[in-house]
Amino acid sequence: MTASLVLAAIGSKAFWLLYVWLGSAWIASSLSNRKGYGEKWGLGTGLLLSAVGVLIWLVIPAKATSIASQRKARKEHDEAEAAAPPAPPA
Repeated sequence: MTASLVLAAIGSKAFWLLYVWLGSAWIASSLSNRKGYGEKWGLGTGLLLSAVGVLIWLVIPAKATSIASQRKARKEHDEAEAAAPPAPPA
């Protein structure tokens, strides 16, 4: 009886660790895709390194052609236009 309870407790922990493993692979994949490296690189690091893979992709800089870099440049451009004084009427 106690052996089945121990196995049940280990099974539930393994189930939650499986969720953490798959979730970290998904997050690393989406981070690497946004940074311009493609989904495969993030998926590989997320599956092999679990939560450490997510931390790695938070540190890796984005490529200049990535979605994140383009969005950042667009935001900076819009802020610069809003902060600039209006042109005098001609």
